Amino acid sequence: MIRFKTGKNDRPILDYSDLMFIRKLTSKMRDPKTKFDPKEFVNKGEDYLFNYTNKNVGSVDEKRRRFLKSLIFGIAAAAVVGIIPGLKVFVPSTVTVTSGFPKSLLVDSSGNPIKASQIPVNSPFIVIFEYPMTGEPNFLINLGDSSGKPVEIPSTTVVVPQTGKTYTFPGGVGPNKSIVAYSAICQHLGCTPPYIHFFPPQYVSSAQLTASEPDQLTAAALLAAKQAKIPALIHCDCHGSTYDPYHGGAVLTGPTVRPLPSVVLEWDSSSDYLYAIGAVGVATYPNGNNGVPANDPTEDLSSSYGSLVGDKTTVQESENPFS
Repeated sequence: MIRFKTGKNDRPILDYSDLMFIRKLTSKMRDPKTKFDPKEFVNKGEDYLFNYTNKNVGSVDEKRRRFLKSLIFGIAAAAVVGIIPGLKVFVPSTVTVTSGFPKSLLVDSSGNPIKASQIPVNSPFIVIFEYPMTGEPNFLINLGDSSGKPVEIPSTTVVVPQTGKTYTFPGGVGPNKSIVAYSAICQHLGCTPPYIHFFPPQYVSSAQLTASEPDQLTAAALLAAKQAKIPALIHCDCHGSTYDPYHGGAVLTGPTVRPLPSVVLEWDSSSDYLYAIGAVGVATYPNGNNGVPANDPTEDLSSSYGSLVGDKTTVQESENPFS
C-alpha cells in the first residue's frame, strides 16, 4: 500500500493494482501516439479522461472511475506539465503548488556534487541549473545582506497578484538557510537570462538607472526594493518586471502578475550536498494568447518543454552581466 503524508499524519492511497493502473495510464499519456490532450481535458472535464482511459488503457469500471476522480487534479497537472514520474505525481488541492518532482543532485560541469557552503554569497554571476525538465533554467542564489553576510530566508506566504491566491514558499536551505532557487523564466513574457538576472546589493542603486541592457533597473524597481527593505532583487530587463528573492520570488513591480516559481531545495548537512526535490509556484510557461499568461495558470502549461533532467542536474556559472 502506498501512503501519502499529510502534515503529522499519513493515509493510504493506493493498492498494487491501482499502482499498475496509473503507471500504464501515465505511460500512455506520454506516448506521442496516444498523447493526452490537456486542452480537451479542460474543455470536457472528467468525461474526456474517462473516454481516454477506456480507449487507451482498458475498461473504466466503477472502481476505476472513483479512483480517477480521486486523482483527477493530479492527473491533469501531470499531463499538462509533462512530468509524470509514476506515482510521484500528486498535486495538493490548489493550482498554485505542485510536488512530487524527481529528486536531482546538483553537480558541477565535471559531475562533482555542489557543496552548499562553497556557494558565494551575493554572487553577480548568473548561476543556473535545469529543473525539472531540460531547457528549463533556474537561478541558484546564496542571499546575503548589504555587507555580504548570508541571510536566513524564512518560509513565507507568496501572493499571486493575477489570481489573489497564495502559496507557501519553504524558505532557504544550507548551513545558513540562505540558499534559494527560482525559475529563470520571467513570468511576464518568458524572457530568460541574461535579460532576467539577480542584482546583488552593490548593483541596486541609482547608477543602474542609466546602465545598458541587461543591467538596467527602473526607478520603480529601486523604489520597490527600498519599500520592501531588501538589499538585492531579481529584475527582467525586457519589460521591467521585478521579483523579491528574499520572500519567495514575490512580485515587486509589474508588468508580471505572477511570482517567480521556486525550486524546492534539500540540503544534506552530513555531505553539504544540495538536491532539487520539487517546485512551488504557478505555471512556469507563459504561453497563453499572444504570449500573455492566461487567467487560469493551468491553461498555458505545455507538455512539450523538454524531458526530465533525471537524478542529477548540472549547475552552470554562465556569465557576469555586470563585467
